[in-house]
Amino acid sequence: MKKTEVECCTVTCIHDNTVRRVREMMPAEEKMKELADFYKVFGDATRIKILCVLLESEVCVCDLAEILGMTQSAISHQLRVLKQMKLVKNRREGKTVYYSLADDHILTIISQGMEHIAE
Repeated sequence: MKKTEVECCTVTCIHDNTVRRVREMMPAEEKMKELADFYKVFGDATRIKILCVLLESEVCVCDLAEILGMTQSAISHQLRVLKQMKLVKNRREGKTVYYSLADDHILTIISQGMEHIAE
């Protein structure tokens, strides 16, 4: 196993206890990839706009398209991505499908992100 080197006071030294403790606490590689994929979803302005609309109200694709000035097809494509990542959920009422945030975690993520960029 390769040791991690850290520059300390002009002398290269390894803090074995720190290295061991941190390695033990690191999430599994697959979990880190899942987390990275999760955050990639937030890297698209259209998806952020959709989530911001859903922060305010449950809506159908037609309403989302009208609010955002986009085609229903473009909205549906982005909703599919958000649904795959479990950020939104849907319910059917007759022929109409309504979308909403999957849970309160999404509200927290968006709110904290907005707080961070406002600083």
